Amino acid sequence: MRNLIVAINAKYIHSNLAIYSIRAYCKKCGINLDIAEFTINQKTDSMLKEIYKKKPDFIGFSCYIWNIEFVLKLAGEVKRVLPDVTIWLGGPEVSYDAVNVIADNDFVDGVMIGEGEITFSRVIKAYENGDDVSQIPGVAVRGSIKVHQAEYMNMDDIPFPYENFKDMEHRIIYYESSRGCPYSCSYCLSSVDKRVRFRSMELVKKELKVFIDANVPQVKFVDRTFNCDRKRTKEIWEFIRDNDNGITNFHFEISADIITDEEIELLHSLRPGLVQLEIGVQTTNEKTVQAIRRKMDFEKLSYVVNRIHETGNVHQHLDLIAGLPYEDYASFRNSFNDVYALKPEQLQLGFLKVLKGSYMQEQAYENDIVYSSYPPYEVLSTPWLPYSDVLRLKGVEEMVEVYYNSGQFVTTVKYMEKFFDTPFDMFEYMAEYYEENGLYDCGHSRIARYNILIDALGDRMELLPEIMTYDLYLRENMKTRPSFAVNLEEEYNRISAIYTDEQNIRELLPEYEEYTTKQMQRMTHVDRFSFDILEFARSGKINRQETYLLFDYKKVNPVDKAARVIKV
Repeated sequence: MRNLIVAINAKYIHSNLAIYSIRAYCKKCGINLDIAEFTINQKTDSMLKEIYKKKPDFIGFSCYIWNIEFVLKLAGEVKRVLPDVTIWLGGPEVSYDAVNVIADNDFVDGVMIGEGEITFSRVIKAYENGDDVSQIPGVAVRGSIKVHQAEYMNMDDIPFPYENFKDMEHRIIYYESSRGCPYSCSYCLSSVDKRVRFRSMELVKKELKVFIDANVPQVKFVDRTFNCDRKRTKEIWEFIRDNDNGITNFHFEISADIITDEEIELLHSLRPGLVQLEIGVQTTNEKTVQAIRRKMDFEKLSYVVNRIHETGNVHQHLDLIAGLPYEDYASFRNSFNDVYALKPEQLQLGFLKVLKGSYMQEQAYENDIVYSSYPPYEVLSTPWLPYSDVLRLKGVEEMVEVYYNSGQFVTTVKYMEKFFDTPFDMFEYMAEYYEENGLYDCGHSRIARYNILIDALGDRMELLPEIMTYDLYLRENMKTRPSFAVNLEEEYNRISAIYTDEQNIRELLPEYEEYTTKQMQRMTHVDRFSFDILEFARSGKINRQETYLLFDYKKVNPVDKAARVIKV
């Protein structure tokens, strides 16, 4: 049999760990399994052509909320051109609605429910041997309404999923050292599997060393609560610290309020950029926290986030969810401001998704939460948050992505905050400005985004152009000066003199010893500011002292990607 497993990812940079794990397990069982990975941005005809050329006898499709519509469309077309092919679906989007999926799609022969490695191999072997697939645990089959629960896997039984890192170049590599979650958050499918299972530490260290030795740029752990076992957390963080190659970065999803001072000290000892942390806050409304069955001590979480920030070596990504029970617009504004005050490197404002199989699906019915009938089943309205407010928050979300999460306006946003009652009000103002001026759904360049700020706020913010110039040169060695920047023609000779003083410039930039001063001038940038902008960036205070700054693009901060800045 020619067997194929197909993934349709949201972006090219993403990869699908599930299909690699299934392939590795099938290989261990003596089953040959080919892989085909696409993205939702590809045309169906293109994907169909690639699958047809492989002439498979059996196809398994990996199904999630972001790709299920594409999968069903593609699978239906595959059945038309390969009428004898056997088509199965698997993944979280079909595991909790298997019988209906089969009933609604006549080209689907079966659905694998839950973990796929053992089940996939058993299904293939059953077809090869002519056995009854309907008796396999963890499947739903056309013509049979029985759904047998498969046993939980031993994590050590799954082989290392990656065969060739060259195939993963420029893509995110995912890694799984545990399955299940000890928490019961009602919106999350991981809470369904409360039996947390770990891969043995010996195997984890061996596999992490493979990533490190291959100089893989980033490894994202998909463990739902990575730090639920303190001893294990400490051991893994110590291992990646002691084997650091200076290149590989590791991403972890953690519960911050259970982090200990000892673990914080360990994080402080890591190379800047070695680790980044994703922390789900979701809300600071206590009634909402209880309603979604979440355990979270926001005071402790705040303490931990602030302590981790002290050394500036760890990127922190904090999440909020809009549309949860008992949270109205005013309450969400409070939650946003609470989390914003922690100054994470990224603040993700997401919207509730009512996933099939989650407890939130029951809560939605009980609480009259209205959500889209189509994937990703996102909230439309609640008794506390009408659709009009959802739309307003969508605008705030986009402004947070553009002006905060992009990392291109860090100092600008800090300055803008001074002119609004709260940070939320600032992003709300910009969202309303974009709406009123028809600026949504347009492709804006980075410079255009800066110019929009000038148009929206420039008449009441005296220092805005200079601060935007600072932010711009922090991340890009612009050769053409932006229109909003202060004209420095009269300063040209003074700035050039910084580079013609060879002894001084070489003392400032010792790493440029192999370059001439002219080359150094092209590779760096000097700008004049009417105030001490470095002091403002640190403390928020405005000291009216003229300052010349040199931006060194050879030394970039691995956490915030900003160039080193030297006062000259």
